[in-house]
Amino acid sequence: MFTRHLTRLDRVLQEVEHALATSLGVRPVAQRQNPADAHAQENLADAERRHAAGLMRINHTGEVCAQALYLGQAAVARDAATREQLLHAAQEETDHLAWCHERLDELDSRPSLLNPLWYAGSYAIGVAAGLRGDGWNLGFVVETERQVEAHLDEHLESKGLPESDARSRAIVSAMKADEARHADAAQAAGARLLPFPIPTLMRAASRAMKLVAYRL
Repeated sequence: MFTRHLTRLDRVLQEVEHALATSLGVRPVAQRQNPADAHAQENLADAERRHAAGLMRINHTGEVCAQALYLGQAAVARDAATREQLLHAAQEETDHLAWCHERLDELDSRPSLLNPLWYAGSYAIGVAAGLRGDGWNLGFVVETERQVEAHLDEHLESKGLPESDARSRAIVSAMKADEARHADAAQAAGARLLPFPIPTLMRAASRAMKLVAYRL
């Protein structure tokens, strides 16, 4: 059986194709069933629907950023096992992206108009983190995922997603469990603790993204 080995140009073109598909709103394909399928469609009031759509747009943008971060980190990872771990996590983030995209459609809404910008910035950050070495690479995964866990917790609290929005809540709960597992796996693989002020800067960037993505 003939196996074609990818050249550096092939890999670059793959990265560009993935970036365009992810950031321009092409519907991704999930490998796992959507957790929302276990719940019936709800009749949300207009204000609840708009609020749920804003929060799910934030989550969708977060998954766009996660795709870019992981692929950027994987592109420069020095250890094959680290690269494989990052690519596996990226695939699960693709499931999240697909679920959020589907829920936005159900809520008669759309992804963030600035997703190409979020993707480019996150990919650059991922490459920068990866170039520091695999220990720092994995440390960045841990800190990212812990912050995402906290963010998803906020969406599950009383001031987050409407209590009646069981479909969105099911998606967010499944995402939260995956993020915790990604962080634990990176920690076990030898992640290094990121020094101050990197975690603080990451939280500040996340807050800015959430404020903008909720509306745009």
